[in-house]
Amino acid sequence: MTKSSVLGYPRIGADREWKKALEAFWAGKLEETEFHTRLQEIRIDHLRKQQAKGIDIIPVNDFSYYDHILDTAVMFGIIPKRFAYDGGSVPLSVYYGIARGTKDAAASEMTKWFNTNYHYIVPELDGASPTLTENKPLLAYREAKEKLGIEGKPVIVGPLTFLKLSKGYDKTETDAWLDRLLPLYTQLLQELSNEGVQWVQIDEPILVTKLSDEDVQRLNKIYETFATAVPGLNIMLQTYFESVENYSDIVALPVQGLGLDFVHGLSGNTQSIRTSGFPADKVLGAGIIDGRGIWKASLQGKLKLLNELAEFVTPERIIVQSSCSLLHVPVTTDREAKLTSELKNALAFADEKLDEIVLLTTALSSPSAEITAKINEAELTLQALQQSEDRNRTAVQKAVASISVQQPERSRPFAERHEAQQAKWQLPLFPTTTIGSFPQSAEVRKARQLWRKGELNNEQYAAFIREQIDIWIKIQEEIGIDVLVHGEFERTDMVEFFGEKLAGFAFTQFGWVQSYGSRCVKPPIIFGDVAFTGEMTVEETKYAQSQTERPVKGMLTGPITIMNWSFVREDIAREQIAYQLAYALRQEVEALEQAGIGMIQVDEPAVREGLPLKENEQADYLAWAVKAFRISTCTVHETTQIHTHMCYCEFHDMIDSIEAMDADVISIETSRSHGELIHSFEENTYELGIGLGVYDIHSPRVPSVDEMSSMIERALRVLDPKLFWINPDCGLKTRGQEETVASLRNMVDATRIARTNHASAAVL
Repeated sequence: MTKSSVLGYPRIGADREWKKALEAFWAGKLEETEFHTRLQEIRIDHLRKQQAKGIDIIPVNDFSYYDHILDTAVMFGIIPKRFAYDGGSVPLSVYYGIARGTKDAAASEMTKWFNTNYHYIVPELDGASPTLTENKPLLAYREAKEKLGIEGKPVIVGPLTFLKLSKGYDKTETDAWLDRLLPLYTQLLQELSNEGVQWVQIDEPILVTKLSDEDVQRLNKIYETFATAVPGLNIMLQTYFESVENYSDIVALPVQGLGLDFVHGLSGNTQSIRTSGFPADKVLGAGIIDGRGIWKASLQGKLKLLNELAEFVTPERIIVQSSCSLLHVPVTTDREAKLTSELKNALAFADEKLDEIVLLTTALSSPSAEITAKINEAELTLQALQQSEDRNRTAVQKAVASISVQQPERSRPFAERHEAQQAKWQLPLFPTTTIGSFPQSAEVRKARQLWRKGELNNEQYAAFIREQIDIWIKIQEEIGIDVLVHGEFERTDMVEFFGEKLAGFAFTQFGWVQSYGSRCVKPPIIFGDVAFTGEMTVEETKYAQSQTERPVKGMLTGPITIMNWSFVREDIAREQIAYQLAYALRQEVEALEQAGIGMIQVDEPAVREGLPLKENEQADYLAWAVKAFRISTCTVHETTQIHTHMCYCEFHDMIDSIEAMDADVISIETSRSHGELIHSFEENTYELGIGLGVYDIHSPRVPSVDEMSSMIERALRVLDPKLFWINPDCGLKTRGQEETVASLRNMVDATRIARTNHASAAVL
């Protein structure tokens, strides 16, 4: 019989129980023993739910105390020396120190998990002495079996993917590191086999990227080693996020199953199977239900595809599963009472996807009239949404069709704009600024909650926001910041805020997903044509500017970030969604300028994460992403300074595209990656204004003046001092006031030192 499975389940819980437990533990409100107990309760509840839904092969060890890549590093004793780990069991203080930093040690780098909005902690191999500290997959397997009688499928990050995502070693050392890790992986798998484990899922998403001949040889070495060491263990070699490269090499590996993504890698993977077939001695993990999207599947189409696959793989050798872990979607639509029935009926979150997987599994192995009726019913819900007015705004469609065929250009080139802007603003050498948001205290959150409940009226809430703006304008002036921000106290989230003010968006009440650590976001749903309905940020920004003689930046989120940080409709191309957003934001940019705001920041932190994994698709994506940004910003006067911001991604391979955005100033993260981005500017000329973040805002530690000065001086070796800005890595919303003020004081002190050291640059 055909079996069902998933690749992983959301960690956070329907009410974010996981997040709340982590933050209570970090705050000292939860003892460690009780913390472990709470997380176990959450973990068991997730397993029980999958069991009740009828999933045949349930994953274990997909749960984490923070991040699954960090778990893998810690399991193998790969812990940076600065955390003073001396072997043995890894205490939570070290585990969370790596993730969040400590008073004395900076956190490890955090970056995007392939092209998703999930962030992982980058392992640092330099100086590590790998050893198996604890067999976490084995413990997870035992727990599921003992507590619920579940024959779990342990999930493990594969050796090649782990190495490729790690840092702190030269590429010439790859094979040496593989030789260090392979015995540990082998030991782990042998212990699982000895326990009686039937299937192990080894995640190798790196296989959907371009592999070198050496990487193919490494794959052979890895899986031949496993086949020899654990001949009785069934290994599901799991890929996701795209179609696999080197299909013929991968299907020849000595594993018992191969998991393929038939959603995001549909074309490539189906073509490979049609052309080359599928081995008769392997099970196919058919990733048929989208693990990243929130729309109901077209079950008629999915069943048709499964039947096509069954021509190459007999049904009993097919496992119907999600395309990737369900980590990337909310838990359930059950309590979403405020959505229209038309929209809610078209949605499928994690729990609903479990139902879809089970339904398709049954339809493939035991079809019936009842199953067919359910599949047809799901199709009707999708058709109802497609025919709605929200998806057929003719005026927006015509306007976007017109502007998208034009080449968006500023009225003057950057050099001339820079001269005009400097004449207007008279900024000092190395202007200082922040990225936009300031700490959202409990008082701010409470006021917003009271306003949403109607216990504060609009006038009372606006007065409260003005009070917060007043406080932070004075703080910024007293510290000595040159270009100020209003603080964004009226905003819950940098995407949700704008979505609430634009047509074409919907919002869930409980649709939370994990972004990094305990940071959860509730992505908006772009379900219709996007339209500008009125000014969104002018009132607060204009008020802030009235309270100071220094320039105040208007703060907007860019079109690509809004798109990439939302769940988007699937009936039109993402490029068209981006242009709709850009057109709406252009109208807000123009409104800010008309209100007298002469610096406008349009943040695009998520441009990089939307980059396709296939190299041959990347240039096209970057071209229309850059175009969307320029559509948003191209109509302002030459003296209006356009800023943008990017963070926590690998940007070295898209410096040209960043420059092509033609922003007057870009602020970009460098501290968490320990300045590695600066190396890109050592090899590439950048001739626009730029601020490299000089301290990590995601860590509670206050960096010293010396640390920031060191970062500034390294950057100034390769960047033009006359175009260099100084700023934190990112917004300061999640930080406390005391640490924020202390860090910004140190930043300004470091700037003053730099101005003294480079005084001659100001007169060149």
